Amino acid sequence: MSRFHWTEAEAARSARWHSENESRPPRRVVVADDRMKADHAYRLACEGTALLWRGDYHGARQLLSALARRVDRKGAGAAAAGPGTGEGPSPAEVFHAQRRARRHRARVLGMLLVLLEGDHTLALRRAPDVRQACAEAYGPPPGEPVGVALTELLGVLGAHQWRTKGVEVPALGARVHPHYGVFSPVRGEYVDLVARAPLPAAVRSGGPGTRTAFDLGTGTGVLAAVLARRGVARVVATDISPRALACARATMDRLGLADRVDVRDTALYPEGRAGLVVCNPPWIPARPSSTLEQGVYDPGGRMFHAFLDGLSAHLEPGGEGWLILSDLAEHLGLRTRRELLDAVAGAGLRVVDRSDVRPRHPRAVDPDPDDPLRVARAAEVTSLWRLAPVGPAPAGSAPVG
Repeated sequence: MSRFHWTEAEAARSARWHSENESRPPRRVVVADDRMKADHAYRLACEGTALLWRGDYHGARQLLSALARRVDRKGAGAAAAGPGTGEGPSPAEVFHAQRRARRHRARVLGMLLVLLEGDHTLALRRAPDVRQACAEAYGPPPGEPVGVALTELLGVLGAHQWRTKGVEVPALGARVHPHYGVFSPVRGEYVDLVARAPLPAAVRSGGPGTRTAFDLGTGTGVLAAVLARRGVARVVATDISPRALACARATMDRLGLADRVDVRDTALYPEGRAGLVVCNPPWIPARPSSTLEQGVYDPGGRMFHAFLDGLSAHLEPGGEGWLILSDLAEHLGLRTRRELLDAVAGAGLRVVDRSDVRPRHPRAVDPDPDDPLRVARAAEVTSLWRLAPVGPAPAGSAPVG
């Protein structure tokens, strides 16, 4: 159990340390309040000194905004410039430069700390009641004070709001309530692809063993729920995140699908075979900077390749694997279409068909002119690749690229 230490009122103190991005407890901590100037706070944070806030809650948020402005001013142009040649940086260089800038930003802003009491209370003037949000994210109160970054606490509060109001999923005609740390289905285009793709015969007819679908890396369980609502007799939904497993089970209970969707704590594939295997892996083959980014970033495309490599062994005859994948990585120069197709072929698979849809989220529809990745975002397409083991292709079929 990590702890951090500071001096307050001439007395040495310490508290437990918690960080969702697994950062180490700060080595130097000073007490700060509303009297601290933003420039001084920024210098301390850049030097690696954490600021334990003891002032007004809204003053802490104002200081956080002031720190963010200073970080952004210092880093203006860095993400766009990258280390490229005289011809300008490549999209991959821009992406990596932006990731470095974001990591630096997160480190500096993460130096502003608050202390949660043993019952999850935030004992600051004008502070909101954060106890329910913290219990949802962190579990039962620890019984002793815990220090967290204010940025993390704000993320916890935001996640509580999402969990309370939910996310409308038109394909389900219902709301899904994502838990803290579980990828939210706010990008509904990938859900729509699963809702519209023609189900393979192996899950529409046949014996009990064939009328089964697997949803790998289920997260909130939204895709498993869509398959069950489409009439798939049995869905096995897998994940290894305790938060995702709890969220998916709550989703099935809320939608009345718990008797048809079996949520399992499994790394990827469950035992046995299915007539349909669905996988929506992280779309960007890059290293996540925190556990909360694991739904977006997948180092080396490990889950992508594991899905492909294991698919043939887990499909019933006549079954299909559905790979839901954005081509943003291709526009960023992190993966080519040829590499994707080679990976499919290398796993002994063929492409039966592909359905495409344009993203509808604001950064794709109306990209920020200051976003160095705006061109890639504007060109993004999300696809559902229908895959099957290599064998005799149906008459009239043609390769899909």
